[in-house]
Amino acid sequence: MKNTEALRDYDAAEFLDNDELITSYLSDVLIDGNEMEIKIALSNVARAKSMTDLANKMGIKRDELFNLFFEEETLEFSRVQKFLNAIGVSLNAIPNMKFSAKP
Repeated sequence: MKNTEALRDYDAAEFLDNDELITSYLSDVLIDGNEMEIKIALSNVARAKSMTDLANKMGIKRDELFNLFFEEETLEFSRVQKFLNAIGVSLNAIPNMKFSAKP
């Protein structure tokens, strides 16, 4: 039971302390993550960066940013894109070797 307790105390936001690490973390989650995993990753980044500062950069209230991750059922792409712009990250399309056609 002790090992389980240690896992509950883990907070990914505590380790996201630079832009390179945040970008790598988000890239990994966006490649294979489902919607819930993406919401969790974005909320971890928001907490690491300061939800209040990000909400101000996005031109919304802190509560609205909180709701984006914890209250809304689905993520709106336009709001995710606005969030990514606020943290200085852009989405780029790259070929997925897993699904590329074989000659």
